[in-house]
Parts: sequence; C-alpha cells; structure tokens
Amino acid sequence: MSNPALTAHRRRAEAQTVPGGALAFQRVFTRLGCTGRPPQFVVQYYPYANLSHTILLREEVARVRISDVLRRAPLPVLEAAAAVLLGRLYRRRVPREMLHCYRQFTAASATQRRIERIRPGRTCRRTRHARGAAHDLEPLFATLNARYFGGALHRPRLAWSDRPWRRQLGCFDPGLDLIVLNARLDRPETPRYVVESILFHEMLHVKHPLRAARCGLEIHSAEFRREEKRFVHYGQARKYLERLR
Repeated sequence: MSNPALTAHRRRAEAQTVPGGALAFQRVFTRLGCTGRPPQFVVQYYPYANLSHTILLREEVARVRISDVLRRAPLPVLEAAAAVLLGRLYRRRVPREMLHCYRQFTAASATQRRIERIRPGRTCRRTRHARGAAHDLEPLFATLNARYFGGALHRPRLAWSDRPWRRQLGCFDPGLDLIVLNARLDRPETPRYVVESILFHEMLHVKHPLRAARCGLEIHSAEFRREEKRFVHYGQARKYLERLR
C-alpha cells in the first residue's frame, strides 16, 4: 500500500509552472472586475486524479493549482478555468461564453478519455469486499444483469465502502471501473430490493456514460430515468430510502 505522505510529496514535486498562467489570471482578474489590488499569481499544473483546480489566497499571493489535464488545452480554456476560480473567490459572475468554453472542453470525449487513463494511477478508493456482512453484490449484479440487460452488461469491480457515507448511496467510477455501494446499506434489516435498486442505478451508469449536453455534462438522461423505472420495486425502494434519509 502506498504511503499517503510520500504520495503527496511526489505530487508536489511533479507540479510545474503553467507558462503564461500568471498573466492569464491577471487578465481574468481585470475582466471580472474583481475589487482591490490583484495578488501575485503563482500558477502550477498539478497531477490531480480528476479535473480539479484550487486557489489559495494568503496575504498578497494567490497559489493556484490547475489540473494537468489542461496542459494541452487552448488558452481560452485556461482563462475560463481562471474565471471559475476567481469568480468563486471574489464572488464575481463568470461570463456565459467562458463557462460555455470550459464546459465544452470538460465534456469532450478526448478530455474524458484522458481523465480515465490517468485516474487509476492517481487515486484509490478505500473499499471492502463485494461480499458484505449481510448482502453479496456479485450474485445481485448477475441477477440484475440477466433480468434487465440480457446478461450483456460489462461487470466492473464491485465493493462496499469501507465506512458508511452520510449522503451518497452508491457510485460508479469509470476511471477505476468500480461500483461502490454505501456500507450503511449492508445490514440485515435492509431489504434486498433496496440494495438491488441502488446497484441497478449504478449499473445504468455503466450502460449510459456521461455525455455532453447544452448545460455541461448530462449525468441522468431522459433515457436513463426511463430505464431506472423498469426496476420492479422502483417505487417501493424509493419510499424506503426516503425514510432512511
């Protein structure tokens, strides 16, 4: 198992200055009408596990980390990312055309493929075996696959979360090819159909990957929602989960 401290140290060492990054941030600072004197921008590419960007303002220095997924992005995309960060920091509205530029880049299939390539080597989810204390995900997946997908759906790795999550019930991580369900559901009192409903939802994410839409990335398309309602205990499971929350 990797040492988190060593991993963080290695990532800091891998961070590289973004050519023209400071000037880009200064231009966007002015364009957004941010108040006060602009800070000194120190802008670096950073090997995040996904398309994350951060900014930390201390006195007169703003340290910015831009995901290295943007390393070959056009300058307008970098400026759009700067606008998003500065807009949050200074509570300024980001111009619509800049948001559109950024969303187009993030939704592009080439960008998504790059994220999927780099993600497995940069992250790991702390999980438990698919065979939980009360529910075994592997036979549940096989049953759902046969019933709703004709047995043709690719099976990712299956796991329970290492600890209960407060809000999220399940997730599918395409970069890790992994479905994880909330360990909070792995209890004898949780009906099987409830676990199946969450697993079925994540299986639909396997079938329906993220795709570009007018407002960014479309997570739950109309087709996705129609198929989700095919689950035989859909209404019953929703009522149970509403009480659980």
